[in-house]
Amino acid sequence: MPETVKLSRVESLFERLDYPTTRDAAAARFDDVTVLFADGEANLGRLVSETNSDAFDGPDELAAELNNALPIEAVGEPGQSEGDA
Repeated sequence: MPETVKLSRVESLFERLDYPTTRDAAAARFDDVTVLFADGEANLGRLVSETNSDAFDGPDELAAELNNALPIEAVGEPGQSEGDA
């Protein structure tokens, strides 16, 4: 059943997997999940398939790899920095 989740809630989905797991298995598990970004959306399975690791030992590792694969639209307005005063 298709599911939609905000980016801030994605890590809770990763806890559903049995670890260790492969990138392909994780991508297949989340193929029907849409992630909502600050500006847009994407398929979670596709994002997981674009990570650099072939396998994950736990949900934290998968979340860290996903953060590296996210498009710029996922985190806010282009050029926006939390460090700007």
